[in-house]
Amino acid sequence: MKYTYQTQRTCSRAIEIEVEEGVITSVRFHGGCAGNTAGIAKLVEGMTPEEVIKRCKGIDCNGRGTSCPDQLARALEKMTGV
Repeated sequence: MKYTYQTQRTCSRAIEIEVEEGVITSVRFHGGCAGNTAGIAKLVEGMTPEEVIKRCKGIDCNGRGTSCPDQLARALEKMTGV
C-alpha cells in the first residue's frame, strides 16, 4: 500500500510511505532537513506503523506543536486507521 501525506507546519512538504504486509518498506520525505529525514526514514523501515506511531507521535520541533517524526506518525495513523 502506498500513501502520500501533505505535511503541516514543518519544513518537509510531503511524506511518501509504503507498507507491505503490516511492515513499513519505504519512507521518503520531500523537503525538510535532508540528513534528519533520511535518518528517520531508514530507522523506521522494517517497523510496524503502530510502533512508529508510539515512538514518534507528539515530538515537537521548535515549538511548532509538531515535527517531521510527528507528521510521519500522523500520516501512518491516517494510512492505517490506527
